Amino acid sequence: MTGLTILGATGSVGVSTLDVVARHPERFKVVALTANRNVELLTQQCLRFQPQIAVMADLPSAVSLRERLCSESCTTEVLHGPQGLVDAAELAEADAVMAAIVGAAGLMPSLAAARAGKRVLLANKEALVMSGRLFMNAVHEAGALLLPIDSEHNAVFQCLPAGQQDIARAAGDRATRTSEPSLASAGVRRIVLTGSGGPTRDMTFDSLRDVTPDQACAHPNWDMGRKISVDSATMMNKGLEVIEACWLFNALAEKVEVVMHRQSVIHSMVEYEDGSVLAQLGNPDMRTPIAHALAWPDRVDSGVAALDLIKVGRLDFEAIDLQRYPCLRLGFEVARSGSAASAVLNAANEVAVQSFLDGRIRFTDIAGLIEEVLGQAELHEPASLDDVLVLDAQGRRLAQASIAALSVSSF
Repeated sequence: MTGLTILGATGSVGVSTLDVVARHPERFKVVALTANRNVELLTQQCLRFQPQIAVMADLPSAVSLRERLCSESCTTEVLHGPQGLVDAAELAEADAVMAAIVGAAGLMPSLAAARAGKRVLLANKEALVMSGRLFMNAVHEAGALLLPIDSEHNAVFQCLPAGQQDIARAAGDRATRTSEPSLASAGVRRIVLTGSGGPTRDMTFDSLRDVTPDQACAHPNWDMGRKISVDSATMMNKGLEVIEACWLFNALAEKVEVVMHRQSVIHSMVEYEDGSVLAQLGNPDMRTPIAHALAWPDRVDSGVAALDLIKVGRLDFEAIDLQRYPCLRLGFEVARSGSAASAVLNAANEVAVQSFLDGRIRFTDIAGLIEEVLGQAELHEPASLDDVLVLDAQGRRLAQASIAALSVSSF
């Protein structure tokens, strides 16, 4: 029986994780659930799964949750705030931690899980993007096991040779990455990440300026939250995934490529020196990588329908136009330049995306704003979590200043 903490239980990944868990009550027991402010859904989840603790983002939400659970005679202890998240991640009864809090807010509890030596199921891109070296060192030093949940990275993981699949755990200090990374010893030539192009892929270039938040969030293949959906529309999600892949698989940015694949059936590929290309295929449903990581190295039913290749009919691939998707270009540039730029990039992107969703900037302002912030930031490689948080704060401050400076006429 595996004890499981789910950080971000009310989000799309959290809900999918609980769906998989419910199919295997003999294997998994939920010991902690956390949410932002969705009291209604977390109440339902607590009543069904009876976790030891539940955590809300703030005190008012926690009080409301506690009252609802008490009225149902549920004994789940209710905590709140950042320390509550860390407590859930470090809980002794938690063998595994699903790190599914979106954005920088997920960094501290994800890092706490790694330092506690847990099996960390990483769905939070930002943890590695913001603090790659620190995070990987924590995994190494604590003997934690890091398993990727992003469909792309999970696909790469599945396509690596068996002896290399614990590379994330054994990678160690990345202070110097001037030599060919250890993937080369396994005969890996390159990693190929696939991306659908998002909901704006068929719009004319000139029309991108007028994309609305609802249009940017209407993903053709995946059911995701609004922030991640906008990242897909700008392809910043691929930029972040390039950075993440470099840390997860000890790869140089030059060994990672991105291709557009509209069907989202091939989730990523690994090319070997002998010319072989291994690809992981499946329906676009996050329960597949979730079930894979939960049970690894075993396999369990995820509830996902079997892939019907006859119905799919064809698999298309296209080169990415970096003029159309400048956020992906920025991701590659930052992947080559280090953790400091990555932390600032992520901070600026979070601010820019939220400002777009709030109607303060245009869709096409997102990339330009991020590039402007990267040009202004004072970058220094972080030696501690405090350094990462300073870089994050700097990126947010510069992004907010850039947004305030945008004239109303730009709309």
